[in-house]
Amino acid sequence: MSEVARTLKRMCGRFVVASVGSELVGVLRVDVEGDELPAPSYNVAPTSQVAIVLDSAKSEPPTRRLESARWGLVPGWAKDLSVGSRAFNARSEELENKPMFRTALEKRRAVIPASGYYEWKKVGDTKVPHYIHPADGSPLFFAGLYEWWKNPAVPEDDPSKWVLSFTICTRDSIGRLGSIHDRMPLFLDPDFADAWLDPTTENVGDILDAAIDAAPDVAETLEDHVVSSEVGNVRNNGPELIEPVEGD
Repeated sequence: MSEVARTLKRMCGRFVVASVGSELVGVLRVDVEGDELPAPSYNVAPTSQVAIVLDSAKSEPPTRRLESARWGLVPGWAKDLSVGSRAFNARSEELENKPMFRTALEKRRAVIPASGYYEWKKVGDTKVPHYIHPADGSPLFFAGLYEWWKNPAVPEDDPSKWVLSFTICTRDSIGRLGSIHDRMPLFLDPDFADAWLDPTTENVGDILDAAIDAAPDVAETLEDHVVSSEVGNVRNNGPELIEPVEGD
């Protein structure tokens, strides 16, 4: 199976982070920005390092952090990192029942800030890439889950022993986005992101249901346009990838 074909089997499999740090997450009121945050990228793919927002429950009140994380959830019980390559998306309707995601949903929810994302629409026998993004250029926030994984092959005193990873939650698409792909990220507006991030929340099922119900309101504000097929190759990475081209 080709690289693009693997990406097309799930949603969301590629996205854009055109800015980093406070410029990207200012409205989320981050307290601490981690070291060595990833550079901007116009073709983020699974296993890439991405800046995510999380609320650390180790402090009172919780500290909101912007940290670099590996895209593809690796639970604590995993034997190696390869598990994450199969868990870069999580279907929202399955989070409460799947062991892979259940504990993270209860205790480790994240927000993944982005400029927009790519999706491929099937037109006849062709897959046509679209760039989907906020019309006003504001950040887009995906609901996600995160985990810490301890690498048994790394010495105890090596900071790289602990790997932070995440997955992007998805739900059924609606409206125009549904005509492009049957799944879309679980979008969060900035106000609801606070409730999603709060690690002290006990009514997790209610928070999840509310997020699923509210996501269409964000989806209806988004625009899309056809972009070059060059985005299908992860080695291509530049602002030209989000420029409109003629197509469907």
